[in-house]
Amino acid sequence: MPCRRQFLGYLPLALTGSIAAAATLGSRPARAAAMLGEQEPQALKVGYMADSSRVDPRKYPAHKPSQTCANCQLYQGDEGSAAGGCALFGGKDVAAKGWCSAWEQG
Repeated sequence: MPCRRQFLGYLPLALTGSIAAAATLGSRPARAAAMLGEQEPQALKVGYMADSSRVDPRKYPAHKPSQTCANCQLYQGDEGSAAGGCALFGGKDVAAKGWCSAWEQG
């Protein structure tokens, strides 16, 4: 009966793993809804604007109108999407037409 005992010993671990996987997969749509706000501390640090055309050229002289989150190397959204993830902001989405001072040619 060692096989049955081993099976019963691993059963709680398997159930816990299944619950954790379901919770992780179930939270993906919630992640997409979490947009980065312009007034959030991490956005303020890098001058994030949801619309690149509103960037103050005096404050950010390196900004060019053609630079957007959608063509940044850090952007993780799908091509053509209105928003997507950013490596800089972790679990928050940014607007594809947005910009911040960490912009890198993608």
